[in-house]
Amino acid sequence: MTFRPLHDRILVRRIEAEEKTAGGIIIPDTAKEKPQEGEVIAAGAGARDDTGQLQPLDVKVGDRILFGKWSGTEIRLNGEDFLIMKESDVMGVIEAEVKAKTAA
Repeated sequence: MTFRPLHDRILVRRIEAEEKTAGGIIIPDTAKEKPQEGEVIAAGAGARDDTGQLQPLDVKVGDRILFGKWSGTEIRLNGEDFLIMKESDVMGVIEAEVKAKTAA
């Protein structure tokens, strides 16, 4: 089964949090919080403004995003858990840093 979000909605797969702290302490499943980071799997075309013009989304498939703790609706597709949320629930896109190499 495939899923295509409509309007300004996106389909997100949660990115699981680390099971160890920086100090090496293992966090049990009962103490873990749901991750607030995810990857955009599918995105709608965008919302229409008051004049009927299509406003494209700022996020795209493959983006790594941060979202609110209670954002979205949980669904299960093909045995996998996802979230459906509006683009306005997204707090930001995590961008990879590109380090410039300096010649020695």
